Amino acid sequence: MKIKLYVEGGGDSKALKRRCRRGFAKFVEKAGLKGRMPRVVPCGGRRSAYNDFKRAIEVGGSIPMLLVDAEEPVVAESPWTHLRQRSGDEWVRPSGAHDDHCHLMVQIMESWFLADKPGVAAFYGSGFRSDRLPQNPNVEQIGKADVLRGLGGATRDTKKKKYSKGVHSFEILGEIDPIVVEKAAPSAKRLLKTLRAGGPGPG
Repeated sequence: MKIKLYVEGGGDSKALKRRCRRGFAKFVEKAGLKGRMPRVVPCGGRRSAYNDFKRAIEVGGSIPMLLVDAEEPVVAESPWTHLRQRSGDEWVRPSGAHDDHCHLMVQIMESWFLADKPGVAAFYGSGFRSDRLPQNPNVEQIGKADVLRGLGGATRDTKKKKYSKGVHSFEILGEIDPIVVEKAAPSAKRLLKTLRAGGPGPG
């Protein structure tokens, strides 16, 4: 069965959803999954991603996986526990889903960008200031606001202008090196390991 990766992102715009799908597809393909690619399904908001995943696991016919931002530090061992306990989510794990069905971009997708600073610098070109990015090598411990503030400061003087989540985010995702990213971000490594294994194993 085909893996369907239900991702947070893409908003309500068809054009932005295409960018989201393309960015994630390029990232996953470069991780060595060419020829066995999942179908990336941009869902817009995180609640929509959860609801779409939940419907997919109820209906069957595919191998659904959920990928959303953690939004804050992850202290729970299980991603489902994190999402159940997080105020504003409080999601219940659907029947039939287990831990490998659920994946978190810790703390946000842009956290992964900090794992491959040269890749981001190459995307922006002249005027990019790597020194303005957070320097903590443990990218998953950098707070969401600090990640976005750092990207804004590093890109302000480039021709592409200040980092924009809608305009630049998925293009950057498609350009960075997933092998570099997974070495620095356990969340990315966990996602790619599951995809390389052909999807979640038995619960």
